[in-house]
Amino acid sequence: MDLLNTLVDKGLRRELPSREEALAVLATSDEELLDVVAAAGKVRRQWFGRRVKLNYLVNLKSGLCPEDCSYCSQRLGSKAEILKYTWLKPDEASRAAAAGVAGGAKRVCLVASGRGPTDRDVDRVSQTIEAIKEQNEGVEVCACLGLLSDGQAERLRAAGADAYNHNLNTSEGTYGDITTTHTYADRVDTVQKAHGAGLSACSGLIAGMGESDEDLVDVVFALRELDPDSVPVNFLIPFEGTPLAEEWNLTPQRCLRILAMVRFVCPDVEVRLAGGREVHLRSMQPLALHLVNSIFLGDYLTSEGQEGKADLEMIADAGFEVEGAGTTTLPEHRADAVAAAGCGSHAASGCGSHEGGGCGPCGESVPAPAEVPEARTDLVAVRRRGAGTDLAPNA
Repeated sequence: MDLLNTLVDKGLRRELPSREEALAVLATSDEELLDVVAAAGKVRRQWFGRRVKLNYLVNLKSGLCPEDCSYCSQRLGSKAEILKYTWLKPDEASRAAAAGVAGGAKRVCLVASGRGPTDRDVDRVSQTIEAIKEQNEGVEVCACLGLLSDGQAERLRAAGADAYNHNLNTSEGTYGDITTTHTYADRVDTVQKAHGAGLSACSGLIAGMGESDEDLVDVVFALRELDPDSVPVNFLIPFEGTPLAEEWNLTPQRCLRILAMVRFVCPDVEVRLAGGREVHLRSMQPLALHLVNSIFLGDYLTSEGQEGKADLEMIADAGFEVEGAGTTTLPEHRADAVAAAGCGSHAASGCGSHEGGGCGPCGESVPAPAEVPEARTDLVAVRRRGAGTDLAPNA
């Protein structure tokens, strides 16, 4: 297929596809899916070989968030029966992190619900970072605390944080449809604050909220422009008790096409398969490893994930290997010049057209939309173990 050959060539050169080409990836048929995966897999292997980075989430504070993000089980007004607890003590968080590191995680992601941290919260998280680093030499720590105020990113960096996560989630044009208590611009500002403080920026998206192909391409192109080092791709988990509980719009094939599109647009960036993979990819998770180079190990913030042992077996059975602590994740050109390169090299990109509308590959017409899949509510399991409980974590 000419489209895929072109996208592979561009990915190997770190060149930005056109908007029309990105839309065409999402419009490919199920019959063409393995060709799409194989093509994007060539780009993934060029920059990351067969390595898979493992990340581990520690939910420092769960539930009771004042923001109204429609997709979130911790949102204002959520009726989802999730775990709710206030801040973990630094030693509790360190023990939770140690379980993930023992399971093979190279990065620990510290997450707290809320609009953003107070200065006291930053002090608390700084103590937690120090406790984790003291017990787990060499582990990367990423903080995800919401919107940052001036100076807070610098304080987290001084405490030993390596990265900061704040997702764009969806396109600017539809952001107001999912959240009203803060803006898309607020999120962009926080990612820029993290970048400016010398933290590795991590920012991604959530697919499956009823967005269009154009919305997906918009947010991924915006992410490339923002220059993050890692792009987590989440698939909506439709929690009962949230406004998006009925949004079951994804098939495994659709998820793979989305991941392939992200890889083509962000060829040399850590693309992370994040929340919802078990719910929507199901038995096709191993195919996604040909597109992403990073996953979360074990459970998520408020939902349970695949058993950690099964994650490791899946990686090995698919012919991949867990990335070791002594290995640099990013390609050398990005690791050595993070400030100058991002989500592909902008200087070398030849951005192509941002004007095109949706079309099929090679001039073909767009296929009819797939039937809405049957809701698999049996696959949404609320987390009842690990941080905030007396039960052993899944790692």
